[in-house]
Amino acid sequence: MNGLCIIFNQQILSIMAAKRLVKGEKKLFGVCSGLANYFDIDPTMMRIIFIAAFLFFGAGFLLYIILAFVIPEN
Repeated sequence: MNGLCIIFNQQILSIMAAKRLVKGEKKLFGVCSGLANYFDIDPTMMRIIFIAAFLFFGAGFLLYIILAFVIPEN
């Protein structure tokens, strides 16, 4: 049973190590595409979320600009 736990833990660690947040296909800076790839959702949906955050909360634009400088390129 102990060997099974070790194999399972190694698989989880390899999956976690392979997933990185980087910029994706660029429309403007590639932030929404990179976030969508990281969270496994459609990039269009992520863009809609950012637009809604901008229109309703005013935070979408500021968050987008901050992430444009923080998220690394591929």
